[in-house]
Amino acid sequence: MRAGMADIWRPGRLATGAILAGTIAILIGALLVSLWAAGQRFPTTGSSVTGIGRLLISSATQAAISTILSILAGITLAWTLDRLRFPGRGLVIGLLSTALVMPSLVIVSGLLAIWGRNGWINLLLEPFGLRAGSIFGLGGIVAAHVLLNGAFSARIFIDRLAAIPADKLKLGRSLGLGPIRRFLIIDLPALAGSIPGVAATVFLLCFTSFPIVLTLGGGPAHQTLEVAIFQAVRLDFDLGAAVNLALVQLVVCAAIIIPASTLGPTATLFGARRDTHWPEAPWLAALQWLVLILLLGAFLAPLAAVLAEGFAAMRDVLAQPAFWDAAATSLVIGTLSALLAVALGIALGMARALLPVGTLGRTLLALPVFTYLAVPAVVLSLGFFLLARLTGLAPANVAPLVLVTANALLALPFVFAALAPPLEAIAMRHRRVIRSLGLSAFTQWRQIEYPLIGRPLGYALAVAFVFSLGDLGVISLFGTSEFSTLPWLMYRAFGAYRTNDAEAIAAILLLLSVASFVFIPRLVDWLAHARNR
Repeated sequence: MRAGMADIWRPGRLATGAILAGTIAILIGALLVSLWAAGQRFPTTGSSVTGIGRLLISSATQAAISTILSILAGITLAWTLDRLRFPGRGLVIGLLSTALVMPSLVIVSGLLAIWGRNGWINLLLEPFGLRAGSIFGLGGIVAAHVLLNGAFSARIFIDRLAAIPADKLKLGRSLGLGPIRRFLIIDLPALAGSIPGVAATVFLLCFTSFPIVLTLGGGPAHQTLEVAIFQAVRLDFDLGAAVNLALVQLVVCAAIIIPASTLGPTATLFGARRDTHWPEAPWLAALQWLVLILLLGAFLAPLAAVLAEGFAAMRDVLAQPAFWDAAATSLVIGTLSALLAVALGIALGMARALLPVGTLGRTLLALPVFTYLAVPAVVLSLGFFLLARLTGLAPANVAPLVLVTANALLALPFVFAALAPPLEAIAMRHRRVIRSLGLSAFTQWRQIEYPLIGRPLGYALAVAFVFSLGDLGVISLFGTSEFSTLPWLMYRAFGAYRTNDAEAIAAILLLLSVASFVFIPRLVDWLAHARNR
């Protein structure tokens, strides 16, 4: 068993990590208590929300269909990218990395621009007297989910294929394995350990989907529990029904997360890479190029449509004071929540690196963090909303603090997953140097950890920032005409049939998201090494 850094005593780091983990756990408990207390205090008043049983069936059905198609699309896309080599391949893989935190409303806007009533497809079909089917309903929901989660799955599966040992590829090539046998004997076993965990994650993302279902659902027949909670609070103000729905949502999400946490680990963004390349036969390479073009085209077409339609309407949006107020709010909240999430992730990761593998302390430090994977954004927002009401605070007054805190907590599992492994690896590799030089905790961070963690730190910061930037779940119960973020302003534009404004905001969100993943990691990595230049 690995000894961790038990031979280097850092009581300050351990105490900080324990206090933070305890505080996060207490906050979870407070939110659960607020839900329970609200359930006792606010009986249901006859909300128009669909029955819970029907909601569960509807949510599970669309999530299952979306998950199956997303995994198949992800494996296929990863297979083509693993086989092919071309200029810009790294850029394509990097673009897929943004899928997990890409604002869902951006994809929705792109699909509407292509498949909507006045979309590109119908404009092409109109001269022939034809019309495309409606994008609203189950088909549109599944399409949006597969575009996002298929790219997310592909990004993980690419890492699994890239981690196949070179010796195994050389042996398979020397044995003359054909394409099918190569996939079954070499590729599939490498992917098998990740498929259950990725599938559980994708199912949870689709089951708790909020912006996509809210916008493309087309009615109560395709609601999810989160959309029903939003309707119960914002439309009916039936807090009792909202609490009941939230409790069911928590139970279902926990039932998915707990077994998923025991499944095999997925690849990380910063895993090892191999240089060995085993190309396919020319005919199969041509097929792979065709598949790659089709799949990437399906992912990129909505993004291109967002930019094309958004640029045309951007001048009018930029002239609106409401846009600049919402943009400033989004940037400030996104920055603060990202910094908070990264600070929490670093503190908890450094504390965890001090403890031996397999100990109870490591589990207790990480458990409160990953508990938030089981708390959907709307449920978390409802908990804060009820907590504010039960303590006599006006929700409008605490809205900025709630958004910063909630978005940081929702992004924390992903930030912690990105930062904890490299922090532990750095501590293990350099513990003898740290002990022999007698470095203080601060000097250890400044001289060793910070310079070496620049790249994952920048990625974690970008993830947390974009995660908050595209949030609609938390703001959904706190947003007003006076307090708005870009996603909330965009949703209100859709609701008011100001499609041009919504498309312009979507284009701005897309540009901000891509720019964040391009510049934030580079900036942080440069700052981490600035002293050595």
